[in-house]
Amino acid sequence: MKPFIKIATMVCTTLSAMLMVPDAANASEFVGVRQISAPSKERGTDLAVTLWYPADAGGKPVRLGESIFFKGTEAMLEAPIAPGKYPLILLSHGAGLGGTPHAMSWMATPLAQQGFIVAAPAHPGNAGANRSALETVKLWLRPADISATLEAVEKQPLFEPYLDTGKVGALGLSMGGGTALALAGARIDPNLLASYCDTDALNPSLCDWVRRSGVDLHGIDMRLAGRDNKDSRIQFLVAIDPVPVDVFQPHSFSEISIPVDLVNLGRPENIPRTALASGIARAIPKGSYSTIEEASHYSLFGECKPDAALLAQAEKIDDPICSDGGGQSRPAIHRQLVKMVAEAFVRELKTAR
Repeated sequence: MKPFIKIATMVCTTLSAMLMVPDAANASEFVGVRQISAPSKERGTDLAVTLWYPADAGGKPVRLGESIFFKGTEAMLEAPIAPGKYPLILLSHGAGLGGTPHAMSWMATPLAQQGFIVAAPAHPGNAGANRSALETVKLWLRPADISATLEAVEKQPLFEPYLDTGKVGALGLSMGGGTALALAGARIDPNLLASYCDTDALNPSLCDWVRRSGVDLHGIDMRLAGRDNKDSRIQFLVAIDPVPVDVFQPHSFSEISIPVDLVNLGRPENIPRTALASGIARAIPKGSYSTIEEASHYSLFGECKPDAALLAQAEKIDDPICSDGGGQSRPAIHRQLVKMVAEAFVRELKTAR
């Protein structure tokens, strides 16, 4: 599998309304969505942040994450927040043309239905018209985006009364998974990052884009790359197919003190080294590891529209964006992933301790 920069976050799908996890105390029939801004001193600009939350009836129907390839997910724009106290999940998307918060709504919407507030910033330069290879490879900036988002949400007068104080988790998919690990204390090795694209052995799609963009990783100022991005307010995290895990300082994983659930998609022999998390889970004192073998990194895409595969070929997209590992449909894989993630956050953020 090669297309991590493309497949990181082109995700948007509908989820079965029958999905349930064993905690219905704060379950909500409706999901609201709002946009806020998070000031970022490091970026020198405001970050666009999308929030999903348990809602009462009201608001304007919207469909997030819709594209020419994938189905979107419905929510209610600016619906009133349902009464209650909710843990906060900070969601980090991956990189690529689909790397936006809205593309993650197939995951965020059912989490909000199960009684969480989910906040996802748009990582600058990672997608859209302002997509930048140079900004994308500055991996050390992404955790600061999440920390800035947390500060902004905690100060929002609309959401502050509904936050379950101190109950904060992080969730990352693909490159967002690496971001989540950095928030827990994993530290980048600047030398490993600088040499990441010396060959195509690790991530051919990303590195081809980097080279075509005229970016030389060895020429980037890496003085901040190895810094500690740990955010002690985060109590638990889930990372799904985290990329690139092979640019971190190996010893830093053993210093992570919070519980971490790591998930890989696919059979062990087919998982690329740059995403393989089994060894990391063993190194983290409170780490756990699981796989969905009948899936692949492509399963992080949304549910494909009927002609999406043919359209992708016409658009010169080489990756089989509508193919999974075999045996399960993409909606079934998504239901399994969401159930796994929701149960983990219920266990760590909602269970009395």
